[in-house]
Amino acid sequence: MKPIVSIVMGSTSDLPVMEKAARFFEDMEIPFEMNALSAHRTPVEVEAFARGAADRGLKVIIAGAGMAAALPGVIAASTTLPVIGVPIKGMLDGLDALLSIVQMPPGIPVATVGVNGAQNAAILATEMLALSDADLAVRLKAYREGLKDKIVKANADLADVKFRFKCN
Repeated sequence: MKPIVSIVMGSTSDLPVMEKAARFFEDMEIPFEMNALSAHRTPVEVEAFARGAADRGLKVIIAGAGMAAALPGVIAASTTLPVIGVPIKGMLDGLDALLSIVQMPPGIPVATVGVNGAQNAAILATEMLALSDADLAVRLKAYREGLKDKIVKANADLADVKFRFKCN
């Protein structure tokens, strides 16, 4: 099995956030890899990773980073694969990372999800992959239907919640 998505994080301290993407890929049966690479501490390795990503069969890269959050942009600068940035909550509740990732110069885009939004990054990557994979599109649609079913059930459960002035 060869990975088609790469989950990259600045350090393993980001794993509690980024593992949400891994869990989603497990559920969707998407082969992925996980790596720790630092834009500042291992810049040569980051560039080599990004330059070789397409040749290794990767289709999408998810990069999580906090604080200066340069990793997603540095990766995007060295590949034409889609890069999805996940700002990791840190110093300024993740606002510093969010702004660093979302404010890329013209020509080097990084799709950006919310702070600690690794699961949404995985869903976005899955949507991209499902454009050319009918089986994956079916699994993604089933996932979406499951979200709807959870809310329908939650609304029904609210009927059992009693308050003196509640009218429904």
